[in-house]
Amino acid sequence: GAAVVDLIQDEAQQKGTGKWTSQNSLDLGEPIPTINAAVESRIISAYKDERVFASKALTGPSPKIICDRQEVMDANVIATVRGALYAAKICSYAQGFGLLRLASKEYGYNLNYGEIARIWRGGCIIRARFLNDIRDAFSRNPDLSNLMIDPEFARTLNAHQAALRKMVVLAAENGIPALAFSSALAY
Repeated sequence: GAAVVDLIQDEAQQKGTGKWTSQNSLDLGEPIPTINAAVESRIISAYKDERVFASKALTGPSPKIICDRQEVMDANVIATVRGALYAAKICSYAQGFGLLRLASKEYGYNLNYGEIARIWRGGCIIRARFLNDIRDAFSRNPDLSNLMIDPEFARTLNAHQAALRKMVVLAAENGIPALAFSSALAY
């Protein structure tokens, strides 16, 4: 009977793959700010006792988002979050594939990005239908320099960038950390 967001712990664990990805991006000089923000957010979440202690001494803004579910839906907050999340997801995948592109060039891997998307789609960790769209983008242009400039992804980003901007503003106004949204927008 409770909202699922209230059941999610605000303390994440790590296996190290994000850290390795961030380290490799720095070694190669490929920016992956959204992925880095996700890694940093996980690290910050591990400091729960410090965060709880700090929240008693440091105050944030008074929330401006209406808390009643129906009013939130009427205010299009959910549609804004959904559009922002989709735009940020495109930016994050674009960064990841950009890192793969540079690593392939640097180390002579000769990677097939459409095939990577297909393999990930059948895997156990990522398995998102969204990977089919990525595979299609690399089928249209195997030499695509950045996923965001594929015509379909560019159209989608243009349609959702206002939501991403609004989400960053809403988060800041309500004292909600949104490192990944902010870095996706900056990218």
